[in-house]
Amino acid sequence: MSQDLTQASAAELSGLYAARKASPVEVLEAVLDRVARLNPVLNALPLIDADSARAQARASEARWAKGEPLSPIDGVPTSIKELIKVKGWPLTMASKLTDKAPQTEDATTVSRLREAGCVLFATNSSPEYGFKGVTDSPLNGITRNPWNTERTPGGSSGGAGAAVAAGFGPLSIGTDGGGSVRIPAACTGLVGLKATYGRIPAWPASMHGDLANTGPMTRTTRDAALMLNVLKGSDVRDPLALPPTDVDFVAGLDRSLKGLKVGLVLKFGDFFLDPEVEAAVLKAAERFRALGCEVVPITPPTENGETGQVFVSHWFAALQRLLQLYPEARHNEFDPALYDQAKIGAKLDVQTIINSQVRRREMAHAWNQVFAEHDLVISPTLATLPPPVGKNVPDGPDGRPNPYWSNTAIFNLTRHPAVSVPCGVSSIGTPIGLQIASGHTRDDLVLAAAEAFERQDPLAFPRI
Repeated sequence: MSQDLTQASAAELSGLYAARKASPVEVLEAVLDRVARLNPVLNALPLIDADSARAQARASEARWAKGEPLSPIDGVPTSIKELIKVKGWPLTMASKLTDKAPQTEDATTVSRLREAGCVLFATNSSPEYGFKGVTDSPLNGITRNPWNTERTPGGSSGGAGAAVAAGFGPLSIGTDGGGSVRIPAACTGLVGLKATYGRIPAWPASMHGDLANTGPMTRTTRDAALMLNVLKGSDVRDPLALPPTDVDFVAGLDRSLKGLKVGLVLKFGDFFLDPEVEAAVLKAAERFRALGCEVVPITPPTENGETGQVFVSHWFAALQRLLQLYPEARHNEFDPALYDQAKIGAKLDVQTIINSQVRRREMAHAWNQVFAEHDLVISPTLATLPPPVGKNVPDGPDGRPNPYWSNTAIFNLTRHPAVSVPCGVSSIGTPIGLQIASGHTRDDLVLAAAEAFERQDPLAFPRI
């Protein structure tokens, strides 16, 4: 029974709780048992607060017994990325340099999950300060992919991806500054949502400003919508948060896609695309046609080479602040690649930074034009399969490191909503991700498209 409970979605658990066929206490214990067996292999959860979680689960059980749950996800085990502030837990940032004192307040996303009754039981792992698309850190070591433990689960929310895919609770919160929710979702076969910037308020603010989003990572689209219903809404502490919305993202999941115009992008420039990924995405395009969509190949208005340059100017300029936050005598404790990026950021000239800001606005305008003509754009989330653990990026076909393996950062720059959903499994046993994007504030549409796609061919999860 515990094995089945660890594989259930949040929506399924909600139904079981309501029918008195399972309790939050039972589910938490099943999850903790699975964590005890598998986390030593995967290294996805660096902190597990079982005592607090058990108290939360007992309180949730009492609410369900009275028929008074706080939300449909009351009592669901949930992990939080270690870059996010949680009251009573250290905010490690996956770094040896941070103060490990317990935090005295919650981030907005965490407080909203508490208010919904989620059982917050663990932190999930990240690279140091979330700086790269794979997950390992000097503080916690290497996190592994449950589908193939010799491969990365992606990053920077790789611990969330590994945890949810492995049955360590069906809900997790990650952060996405350049794809850090969607990349691990693609690597581990999950639904990973980067909503329109501001849909989920950001407090405390990230050092990466309006590149950085907080978002759900789940096994199903319905669970992602359930989480978005809880997380959405303004917060006076976030000046860039969108106004409150009465949109029910779960209620909109069943809409028809018939008649929608979908742009298909296979490559963002003249860069390597793995044949397995290409085949899976072309098959996905046929599934959208079967749903009644008009799918047309399009040339994207931006390519990954320039996107990377603009993104790096923003990203490295922010990372250089780390050199000021910590004494020079301790800089050798940084991940060496993070330290190198921060030093590059410190040398960026004002003109380069201003030019990247101008080009970012132009990129957003160009993609707005695309979404004025297309309801959705679909593409590979990643152009390659997940690299082996220990590598920061995969090798290209020439054997040299390939920095252009992700197609995600553009929608951080433009602030458009985008979700990654699984669309197949590769020859090395790891999932392949499909990215679905749409116009600003159309989070409801990307979720409806993900749900319709998922219903056609849901992906089974690894039972390791």
